[in-house]
Amino acid sequence: MADAVNRIWASNPDVLAARAELEAARARARAAARPLYNPSLALDAENADVDRRTAGISLPLDLSGKRHARTTQGQAELRATEAAYDVRRRDLAARWLKAWIAAALTERQAKLGQRRVVLMQRFDELAAERLKVGDISSPERDLAGLALGEAQVQQAAMMGNAATARAALRAIEGNATANPPPPPTALPPTPDTVVPKATDQLPDMVQAQSELASAEAGVQVARRARIPDPTISLTGGQVRSGPRTDRVIGLSLSIPLPVLNSGRAEVDAALSDADAAAARLQSRRQSLQAQITEFAERYSALRDADRAFRGSRAAAFEDRAALLEKLWRAGEISTSDYLVQLKQSLDTALSGLELERQAWQAWFDYLTAAGRLNDWLAGNTQDANQ
Repeated sequence: MADAVNRIWASNPDVLAARAELEAARARARAAARPLYNPSLALDAENADVDRRTAGISLPLDLSGKRHARTTQGQAELRATEAAYDVRRRDLAARWLKAWIAAALTERQAKLGQRRVVLMQRFDELAAERLKVGDISSPERDLAGLALGEAQVQQAAMMGNAATARAALRAIEGNATANPPPPPTALPPTPDTVVPKATDQLPDMVQAQSELASAEAGVQVARRARIPDPTISLTGGQVRSGPRTDRVIGLSLSIPLPVLNSGRAEVDAALSDADAAAARLQSRRQSLQAQITEFAERYSALRDADRAFRGSRAAAFEDRAALLEKLWRAGEISTSDYLVQLKQSLDTALSGLELERQAWQAWFDYLTAAGRLNDWLAGNTQDANQ
């Protein structure tokens, strides 16, 4: 299972896009850590009454800590992107697992439906023979033919559902050569065998916390940007006037005056972004805590129902179908009763498969919400229980 997921992670376009975004974030973090300013070189030449030849170099000085603020923001954005990458991979794994179990169980439903078609074909043939010897009436013979036609129509619908499920699975797998094992016949474990991670350790929370840290760092970047950085310049050269040549050296300092644009609006915008990120963080925390409880309760209910179904007579479709045919052949039940009970038995068996699918998908939802999906895939059940 883990090998199949790893192959999908290596080839899925969504994961590849997230990986490219992660590399871009790493590059932006490196760029943010570099100095803000480059030195400038100026060459000056003048031919007039006085010939002047000078060269100068100037450099703005980051005295307000702009580089440090940008570095902090870049690192926070990188952590948020790393968390988003983990979330993207986790969600893809959950989608694939759900599609895998859906494809496998719809295939089993289609096989069960094909079994119904076979039973109806044999029933139709037997009804024709019994009509000839007068054991059943003509309307009962017609009822058998109608039942066969209905089974064939329903089987076509089941085959369509199975094809749709396989297509959904292939859409996630792409060109990955994933050969997952067949779905297990046993029930998944109970929820209490997996202890959820602390809320703040979940990938969604790590992402939201990093986004808040990035927004708060953005406030510092905006505040530092309001402080003008002085530019220091050093100039040297020579000046020739007639036969006299003098060497010159100069030092200058210039400071921008923030009178037309103080940068206050940018600070206000950054503060609002930080408030929004804090609100999203709190909302995400509440949502995740509620999801863990919801998915655990939903999975427990579905697992208990599936376990009860497996232990009941309703799960023994083949045995019940054989018994109904035996009773009908013996004349102990009518044709209509046979069809009604056989249909009820089949619908119950199909419902059991649907219940199994829902139970497994609820299990995957719970593992995802608890932050233990990757642990389960890797078989680290001991770690998952710690």
